[in-house]
Amino acid sequence: MTIAALDPAQIAAAVRTTLDAWDVDGRRVVVLVPDKTRTCPLDLVFPLVRDALAPRVAALKVVIALGTHEPLDLHAARAHLGLHAPSPHDAKLLVVNHAWRDPSALVEIARLTAREVEAISEGRLSLDVPLTINRAVADAERVLILGPVFPHEVAGYSGGNKYLFPGVSGKPIIDFFHWLGALITNRAIIGRKHTPVRAVLDRAASHVQADKRALCMVVRPQDKALVGIFGGTPEHAWSCAADLSAQVHVRWCDRVFHTVLSRCPPMYPDLWTGGKCMYKLEPVVADGGELIILAPHIREVSRVHGQVLERVGYHVRDWFVTQWERFRQEPWGVLAHSTHVKGDGTFVDGVERPRIKVTLATGIPRATCERIALGWRDPASIDAKDFVDRESEGVLYVQQAGETLHRLRD
Repeated sequence: MTIAALDPAQIAAAVRTTLDAWDVDGRRVVVLVPDKTRTCPLDLVFPLVRDALAPRVAALKVVIALGTHEPLDLHAARAHLGLHAPSPHDAKLLVVNHAWRDPSALVEIARLTAREVEAISEGRLSLDVPLTINRAVADAERVLILGPVFPHEVAGYSGGNKYLFPGVSGKPIIDFFHWLGALITNRAIIGRKHTPVRAVLDRAASHVQADKRALCMVVRPQDKALVGIFGGTPEHAWSCAADLSAQVHVRWCDRVFHTVLSRCPPMYPDLWTGGKCMYKLEPVVADGGELIILAPHIREVSRVHGQVLERVGYHVRDWFVTQWERFRQEPWGVLAHSTHVKGDGTFVDGVERPRIKVTLATGIPRATCERIALGWRDPASIDAKDFVDRESEGVLYVQQAGETLHRLRD
């Protein structure tokens, strides 16, 4: 089923319907937006948001919800937002990156108690989790979440309150959020709407005192067409968008594949972000099969977390769980990324057995791949044409990986 793209009038009407009725007059408003690792026509939608809010608000601050990603150059950020020319609204508008490692940019607003965590995580974890968040969000009177929704390896579906936690939060909740998802595993959580992780996000967001709204978008990755935009509370808007995302971003397969070539688009500059090309395809790789991430442009494991990843490597979840005293002091979010890229598997009697082989055909040197326990292949040795139209043979080629979830039809 093909879902038609929205025309400019429909998009403008959706923005106005949500924002015109919102009590923002004379208020301090913060807008949370994604970075460039999400397909989203932000340059089309944000100017509509600015024009609807700026004449009414006291101040309008845009915070780029990086999580732990690299900050955007602020000149590039303005282009990312569609702010190509000076505007009368510029005096009220400030654009900043979230600074997750700067204590002065964060404030603790509450804590999730160990009892709450144990209940929400279904007994997987029991600890107090401080909820630290960007100070601009804590001080705002109104918060607007503006971003897309896709299947997600940790939350089930991205978007909504995920832009608050972990999008503009501090390290404790970022680590907790990712590690809980890793314990559940990617294959068990991705593309599931109601998950323990989503429950954590919604509980954490309830402690943000500002009046919150969201404009949640559903974007067709192939042509970047906006096919849905939903307004309302973050929970309601996200729920509607997730339902549509399940139709737009999920390809159901009738078989598994012994070989998958996953081409990584340029918007993922390192393996930290390019790992999405594994997450969205792991469910359809056969036991003992191989997934190849083809990304000649990727030359480093992670611009932010590379030192940790080169120290701990990439391993299945049980590698860490059964040796927890050895690894518990490492950043849990980094350990979670490691398990998600490596995929499911076992670690028994000192022997690690991944369910599938993950091979990097990137600019990362062979010695590095071997050191971090991932496969290596020279990207120049791969001709994508050799993988095309061979699904009946158990070979799958995905031209633009990272946002379309492939799932096996039960």
